[in-house]
Amino acid sequence: MRTNRQGMVVWFKQMNNIKKIKRFGHLIYVSKKLKYAVIYVNQSEMDQIEEKLRKYRFVTKVERSCKPYVATEFENTIPDKAKEYDYKMGI
Repeated sequence: MRTNRQGMVVWFKQMNNIKKIKRFGHLIYVSKKLKYAVIYVNQSEMDQIEEKLRKYRFVTKVERSCKPYVATEFENTIPDKAKEYDYKMGI
């Protein structure tokens, strides 16, 4: 069975708190310079995890990813022949 997961961006103040963030989900990426981490969590547990993360003093902001709600299927996937001809001509 496949579980639905969603990304979450956690902004923090110090790098030494990454271990605490890691407990809440699958840690994907950490930016040392901009001080944020990307984690993936189950969509069913998203609200509880977001509340717990916001309670920490070192967390400045928590953002949810919008990717599950964005359409990834596009209508016009066939390239236009006129544009393709212009590109070949160098126009």
